Amino acid sequence: MIPNRKMTKWLLTMVLLIAAVFPTSVFAASGDVLSIDIEGSGATLELTVGKGTKQLKVWATVEGSSVKKDITRAVSWSSDQPDTIKVDNGLLTPLKSGTATITAVYNDSAVDTITVKAVDTYKDLTLEYSLKGKYKLGADEADLNVKAQAIIENTNGQLADVTQDAHWTSSNTSVLTIDKGKIKLVGEGKATITAKYSGLTASFEATVSSPYSELNLIYANGERAEDIELVVGDKEIEIKATSIVASDKSTSDVTDKAEWSTSDKAVATVEDGKIKAVAVGKATITAEYLGAKGQVDVYVRTPYEVIMLNPSSDQALFIGERLEAKAEVRSRANFTDEVTAEAEWTSSNPLAVTVERGVISPKAVGSSTIKVSHLGVSKTIKVTVQPTITKLEADKTELELFKNESLNVPKIKATKLDDEEIDFSKEVNWTSSNEDIVKIEDGKIVAKDAGTVTITAKLPESKVTAESAYSIRSSTVDVQVTVKEKVLALISEEEKLNLVVGEESPFPKVAVVWENGNEEADLSSEMTWTISNSNAVIKDSADGKTIKGLIKGSATLKGTYSNKTISIPITVEQKITKIVVEPLDIELNLKKSKSIKVTGYYSNGQKVTLSTKMNWQSSNTGVATISTSSVKAVGEGSATLTGSYQGHNATVNVKVVPKLTKLTVDEKKFTLAPGASKSVVVKAQYDTGLISDVTGSAVWTSSKPSVAKVTAGKIEAVGKGTTSIKGKFGGKTVTISVTVK
Repeated sequence: MIPNRKMTKWLLTMVLLIAAVFPTSVFAASGDVLSIDIEGSGATLELTVGKGTKQLKVWATVEGSSVKKDITRAVSWSSDQPDTIKVDNGLLTPLKSGTATITAVYNDSAVDTITVKAVDTYKDLTLEYSLKGKYKLGADEADLNVKAQAIIENTNGQLADVTQDAHWTSSNTSVLTIDKGKIKLVGEGKATITAKYSGLTASFEATVSSPYSELNLIYANGERAEDIELVVGDKEIEIKATSIVASDKSTSDVTDKAEWSTSDKAVATVEDGKIKAVAVGKATITAEYLGAKGQVDVYVRTPYEVIMLNPSSDQALFIGERLEAKAEVRSRANFTDEVTAEAEWTSSNPLAVTVERGVISPKAVGSSTIKVSHLGVSKTIKVTVQPTITKLEADKTELELFKNESLNVPKIKATKLDDEEIDFSKEVNWTSSNEDIVKIEDGKIVAKDAGTVTITAKLPESKVTAESAYSIRSSTVDVQVTVKEKVLALISEEEKLNLVVGEESPFPKVAVVWENGNEEADLSSEMTWTISNSNAVIKDSADGKTIKGLIKGSATLKGTYSNKTISIPITVEQKITKIVVEPLDIELNLKKSKSIKVTGYYSNGQKVTLSTKMNWQSSNTGVATISTSSVKAVGEGSATLTGSYQGHNATVNVKVVPKLTKLTVDEKKFTLAPGASKSVVVKAQYDTGLISDVTGSAVWTSSKPSVAKVTAGKIEAVGKGTTSIKGKFGGKTVTISVTVK
């Protein structure tokens, strides 16, 4: 019996020793866990960088039990990408975008994993595009790409290329289409290109125009094709299409590239510039290439039904000039006979104009109808005789207007031989040196884009010979036209300026927003600035203009650019010699706030409160934010607040900790025999839902150490009696009643 008693005592001692060394939860779980399961491990968990943390839970399937057990704190955690997603006791913190596998291991045997994806959030979607959004039909594909970029939040302006993932649209698909940032030009006009991504939108207006100012239709000998006369049965005649490049006025043969069409195939057909007469009537032949268009009317007649006059359009002549006209008739198919000498020529007003055998001679200012007749067919043109002109001038040599506005072309004055001036505005034709900036349409100057161009007035071309000593036909009148972009708004990041007496400061940056929605970041150096009074002065230096504070007080800084003015209040203050910040270290619970007090000292010892003027910034807005001078705790962790005033920098350290809401113990009352011991477990519960074993961190006391003593949660019975064992942690207490018998 004695050996059995000794064995029983030894076994009891071993049990108590194991219970003291290992916590109850570990002891109970050891050896009976069949498998573990991370809550949600069947799918990919998605977290947002900079938007807080996520606590994972691990459930264990225990042998012999149908109830799963939470062993989150009993497993070992690891992340295969700790720089992407950090794990600490199951608490996930996304650090940057990417994917990581989180692993939980229990007792080196049971394992489970979960895939966690960290994604970025974005702000300020911007578009990069070439040629300022002004495209020419036929443009190089390399110039037709648009790049969409978004700023990743919680970074120092890091950009992400989202071109392929953005949703692209065009407001006018007859002008252009766009897919994944690639533009396809369709026709002339304007269209707004819009990209949408992650709730952000960016757009710009694109303008598609022809690279050519006009398309001319000419004969093989270079003469312009006008009112083509054909007779049924004639062979094909060929005309060419030549384009005039808007930028440099150069010409190019685009006959083979142009699209040819006829208004009436029953009258005349056309293919690659080759016109074939089909039947009597009129047809308009059209050639189109990259937005430019040229047209010519074709009249198809039977033999002897027409007399053809060259020139066929009305003419304006000066006294001293003469014009040799030619008359032709068709004698039979494919043959033309000149009948200039045989035809009958008449003038309706011989006092103004005479004509003989096609030679038209102006005699006096006036007008006349010249008629040529032959074998019953006739043709007429109107001839206007102008007085001899020695000089042409415009009433304005410089003009200014805003984009999308229009003005009448300047009036043209002509000086006669007797120095009398007459209005010659209707007699000249206007052209623009750059039609992308200014076009002349129906007698008006139409501003298309910002820039400076020259518009030129010149008399119409005419095949005349001059006997006069005055060669006014080659004269030109130039007028400079400046087109300005119209400003919609001036925007400054600075709502007000604080200046220091005697010190210089740069001008605030001012962004300009044009009426088309485009924006330029800073045009402050090009603006005209004024200050309302003498508290401050604008100073010129080698590095540019600055603002210098002179006298303590206030003033208003005004900046003007184009048609807009912006006003910014100025406060001129004495120099601050030092600042004092209270407190320098702050500890807060979640959702709690605390104010920072900042005191500034002038050189004369006077104090000023600067709390709301420090422009505080938080190093981690996911932990703490600050508005004016009030700090608010938004997430667990640490953050540094930095601010400055007049070059004095300040730093405040902020620590946000969870709030302890409850302290619990696994047993509140039990009985021990003298010499026996028992360990209890104390857990802390926080307002975040986190539960932690704090047995070893608690402060333990016994009301009667002669009955039982306690160390780190281990209670040892000393002598008979009853005692209260208390564990304190974080300002809260648990009490255990222990009786020793």
